[in-house]
Amino acid sequence: MKSILIITFSIFNCLFAFAQKKNGMPSNSKANLIAGTFLLIAVDNILPDGSRVHLYGDAPQGLLMLDTMGHYTLQIFSQGRPKFAANDKSKGTDAENREAVKGSNAHFGTYNIDIPTHSIIFNIEHASFPNWEGTRQKRPFTLVGNILKYTVPVPTTGGTATGEVEWKRVE
Repeated sequence: MKSILIITFSIFNCLFAFAQKKNGMPSNSKANLIAGTFLLIAVDNILPDGSRVHLYGDAPQGLLMLDTMGHYTLQIFSQGRPKFAANDKSKGTDAENREAVKGSNAHFGTYNIDIPTHSIIFNIEHASFPNWEGTRQKRPFTLVGNILKYTVPVPTTGGTATGEVEWKRVE
């Protein structure tokens, strides 16, 4: 009985590895290094003088999901964004629309890991900031325990600031 279980388990592992390779991702894919679901801890711009700007307030909310097939989705929101008075986003005032855009950042697409530079590369398919759509963005990262931290060389605010984003893996 024990040998049947070992043989069955071995066959299952071979089939699983074959299925992963057939789908374009080897079982030891670099994407597995950081794959998971993460909650936002902090998102700041670091100015040239070293000071920090909390772009989405003191308690931003966000979710980053990275799968083992190399797909991702990312959303960041300011806590307490004002609601639209008309309860209809197509009837938002200029001020309401401005705050909705300033208080959110979302994009999705594919990603890969560049091991020599310890960077995550986001291939952004669509984004709430249209200027990022169709771009490829390289972000140096660290992963210490469950904390993923990366820098954004050119954040959505432009200028001379550098973005810094920190996430905690959901367990």
